[in-house]
Amino acid sequence: MNDIAVIAPDYDQQQRNEGPLRMLALKSGDCFLVADGHGDILGGSDGLFDADTRILSRLKLLIGGTGPTLLSSGVSTDNVVFTFHGANRPLPPAGGRQVPPGVLHVERQRVVHADRLYEHIKLTNHGLDEVLAPLSIEFAADFKDIFEVRGQTRRKRGHLERPVVDGRHVSFRYEGLDGVARTSVIAFSEPPARLYADRADFLASFQPRTSYELFLEVGAVFEDIPDGRRFRVAAAAARKAMRTRARLGVTPRSDSPAFNRWTNQSRVDLALLTTELPTGRYPYAGIPWFSTPFGRDGILTAWQLLLFDPGLAKGVLSYLASRQATETNAFRDSAPGKIMHETRLGEMSELGEVPFGLYYGGVDTTPLFIALAGAYARRTGDLVLIRQIWPALKKAVEWLETEGDSNGDGLIDYARAAETGLSNQGWKDSYDSVFHSDGRFPKGPVALVEVQGYAFAAWQAMAHLADRLGEPGADAWAARAEAMRVAVEDRFWMEDVGGYGIAIDGEGQLCRPLTSNAGHLLFVGLPTPERGKRVIETLSGAAFNTGWGIRTLARGESRYNPMSYHNGSIWPHDNSICAAGMGHYGERHHLGRLLRGLFDTASEMGMRLPELFCGFPRRPGEPPVPYPVSCSPQAWAAGSVFLMLQSLLGITVDAFAGEVCITRPKLPAGVNRLSLPGLVVGECEVDLMFERVREGLVVASATRCPDGLRVTTVS
Repeated sequence: MNDIAVIAPDYDQQQRNEGPLRMLALKSGDCFLVADGHGDILGGSDGLFDADTRILSRLKLLIGGTGPTLLSSGVSTDNVVFTFHGANRPLPPAGGRQVPPGVLHVERQRVVHADRLYEHIKLTNHGLDEVLAPLSIEFAADFKDIFEVRGQTRRKRGHLERPVVDGRHVSFRYEGLDGVARTSVIAFSEPPARLYADRADFLASFQPRTSYELFLEVGAVFEDIPDGRRFRVAAAAARKAMRTRARLGVTPRSDSPAFNRWTNQSRVDLALLTTELPTGRYPYAGIPWFSTPFGRDGILTAWQLLLFDPGLAKGVLSYLASRQATETNAFRDSAPGKIMHETRLGEMSELGEVPFGLYYGGVDTTPLFIALAGAYARRTGDLVLIRQIWPALKKAVEWLETEGDSNGDGLIDYARAAETGLSNQGWKDSYDSVFHSDGRFPKGPVALVEVQGYAFAAWQAMAHLADRLGEPGADAWAARAEAMRVAVEDRFWMEDVGGYGIAIDGEGQLCRPLTSNAGHLLFVGLPTPERGKRVIETLSGAAFNTGWGIRTLARGESRYNPMSYHNGSIWPHDNSICAAGMGHYGERHHLGRLLRGLFDTASEMGMRLPELFCGFPRRPGEPPVPYPVSCSPQAWAAGSVFLMLQSLLGITVDAFAGEVCITRPKLPAGVNRLSLPGLVVGECEVDLMFERVREGLVVASATRCPDGLRVTTVS
């Protein structure tokens, strides 16, 4: 290992400077892979991870001692197969003359399926002479917890055993401090000429116009000798599973190929991130850092897809109800009734070195859970699920009415219970995201403005659901919702600037910076129409809207920084919620501008919106500026287009009434026809069609509309 450690870093850095900056990801269940554009894993934030543990920390292909040059690389449109095309650099003479560059075509294909990595390496000789090509694969497994990979240091680690070399495979084993043995095996289709604990050497010999092929696999255990059949079977199974997930629900179809590529990419990204759990489908938050169930992310992603694929919400609600807190625990920030923020499977979580094994430090997840249940019921009419989770909903609302309001002032607030927890517990959970106008951090407990909106929506949902189920409490919950509306309007509204403050601190003082959080109030319909219009104008002005999207923080505020995580960057999911809020108040023009800005952003980023990007203003001929460590793909970024499209089309569904209402529909720029085929409402199915007949006028129509369903349009 020492010789590799000495000579590899310079070349590794050179490769990363030459190759594409973006990292490429594959995923299957709780296993995911992140590698660079060459397909190499070099031990930074990349690797093959299983259950939040890195089971492969290095995998590097060398031909004649150096990596091949890059021709192209990428992941297939269905997110299943990674392919690298490259060429050899000059090869040293091996019993003959030197092989010039570009004689060998190097192809790597890779699939992750059933918690296992499959790779096919193929070298093709396009020269006129026989080639002897020394081929090496460097590898390692450090079994680091994902929080270690993110940069967290540990005072002590478990025991990493000496690798076992056996013919054509090498086995790694790590005995964790939690007493769990974690293993990893790399195996090859043919015995290497030399096999070490960190490298396999082969000598590829082939005539002109012939190829040399090598297969390898990496998994927790050795299954069988890798070969072409195993690779093809894994690839076919992975493609079938992905195709099945991506076809669930409705995918919009338009006359714009570019817009279709965006919606199709978003659907396959969501299919990649969605994992089938015993409780149903759940969208994991994002790769690499958040490939696990998150409460807030799962709820908002499901809400974004609610019109198109309500089954996702069913899986999210079922899972979160099953993980609801039953005890008070300061380390986990839990209290009876709270809904989970995050869960992890790694060693550090198991040992309690971090609280995220099952963590509840999100103040907004509980009201969002209740509000999504109400929205899901209205969209589907599925009272069977609502009855199943009704005990969880009642416990969640009890938390809102008791510990959720820690100081009894009528607002839902937070203050972390232990120093190991998150200091800020809304969706902007970085340490500096909540502050006063002079930059001071507020004293707790902190009541965020958007959380009050979520609580307002939660109490409304409980009132409606209680009515439907014949349960008591509807009037009391409706009254609580109205009381929250009054409290927000009285305590958060800032008449002088036409917006709402971000939070009220523990001393009752309003944090006055203008943020995108106010757009979430529009989403739940809390502000009066007059104030809603002023918020829309504020968010649409130059202080917020860059041309690419709405910043999280207005330009000019004390902590504004377009390169920050939460204080001036642009988050697609945040924009989709603000846009849906604009649609709620009948605004279509600014909503359409937002959708166009994010479409242009996606077009510059391979039709995949990242978790966030920098909030610099748009300039002619210049692309948006990426945020350096943004997750991609990210579930609620991928879901953004669907919520924004629903809002632009003006579609609402009431399955209880058997009605689809289309209000003042608009189409995205560049789209003249769009259809939603096979939209399911209750027991009925309908096809919706939208067509631009002239500038400013879009006509909606419905076909295959059964007698039990009514489609109404409001021009």
